[in-house]
Amino acid sequence: MIAKLFVNYEETASVILFCIGFSTMLLHKNLVKKIIGMDIMDTAVYLFLASQGYIKGRVAPIVVNGVQSVEAYINPIPAGLVLTGIVVSVSVSALMLALCVRLYYRYHTLDLDKIIALAGKEEV
Repeated sequence: MIAKLFVNYEETASVILFCIGFSTMLLHKNLVKKIIGMDIMDTAVYLFLASQGYIKGRVAPIVVNGVQSVEAYINPIPAGLVLTGIVVSVSVSALMLALCVRLYYRYHTLDLDKIIALAGKEEV
């Protein structure tokens, strides 16, 4: 069991990163720390996808020296998924940070419990 962890170190690192990001999102009350935790989780997923798409001994799918055999190249779809995911996660992070700025201007705190309490007082 332990030997498989050392052979699949990319997958092990991605699971550890995902757990760190998930625990950060669960345990912290600060909204910026929650966003950072989500970004760490995103990075873990991208590392996992990239490691699954790599095949040892093959190169990127760019035709060089006339080699056109499919067996010489890796699958480009996981790399495309990772690039698309990075673009989406940057956009989502920017939107969440902008919303955090608006929440801070309104409630003067980024503590989620305080924001919920203050929002409950406004509705009365």
